[in-house]
Amino acid sequence: MLKVDQASVFFRTRDGRTVHALDRVSLNIPDNSLVVALGASGCGKSTLLNAIAGFLPLSSGAITLDGRPVTRPGADRGVVFQKDTLLPWKSVLGNVALGLQFAGVSKAERRARAMELLSLVGLSDFADAFPYELSGGMRQRVGIARSLAADPEVLLMDEPFGALDSLTREQMQELIISIWKATRKRIFFITHSIEEALFLGTQVVVMSPRPGRIVARFDLDFVSEFARAGDAGAIKMAPQFATLREEIRGILHGSDQIRSAAE
Repeated sequence: MLKVDQASVFFRTRDGRTVHALDRVSLNIPDNSLVVALGASGCGKSTLLNAIAGFLPLSSGAITLDGRPVTRPGADRGVVFQKDTLLPWKSVLGNVALGLQFAGVSKAERRARAMELLSLVGLSDFADAFPYELSGGMRQRVGIARSLAADPEVLLMDEPFGALDSLTREQMQELIISIWKATRKRIFFITHSIEEALFLGTQVVVMSPRPGRIVARFDLDFVSEFARAGDAGAIKMAPQFATLREEIRGILHGSDQIRSAAE
């Protein structure tokens, strides 16, 4: 279990203001789950992910992974960022294998592991290509493969498809489901897209505007249904999907109105 317990984050801006980013957030991410945090820009989604990754200290509360306190970055948590952070002078294979190289894994072993992961994300034919030769979606696939190379216990994904066109985004969503199905990793995914959250999440948590709080939780089965049947169109057109989409839209709009009234 990855457990976030009453996590709050305050930070100071350069002009001396104190920002209350997260307020007493509690969240459990069990084995084989794909938990999605949904909310508007500025609601603390990335702050929460960065705290889980160990990049950002909590002001109060605690985060544990299988009982171990999370206080710093570690190989047990892989991160996929909003923009790819590939090294342009390294090949696709070299980028995926980079962490394994730092860990002292032999050249033959890291090549075999990298090729296995490139096959998983559909890029085995591009192992010798360089990042500038790839599309945005392909670069994100490389980033996902690189994050999986160390076999992390949790995969953290920070709006990884926000800059992609709608068709590529849908393809990448289906790729994430196939990876989740194949690896059974715990995945924590953040997005501002209601439809993306519903389609991907075994659980969706809806966050309020700053300070970020969890204001609703939904346990869902659309992702498992797609993993079984593979018909994304039928799932997104289902009456239950549409009903939940409108319910969550109402929650998000209500949170915005509450913040505006408070201001």
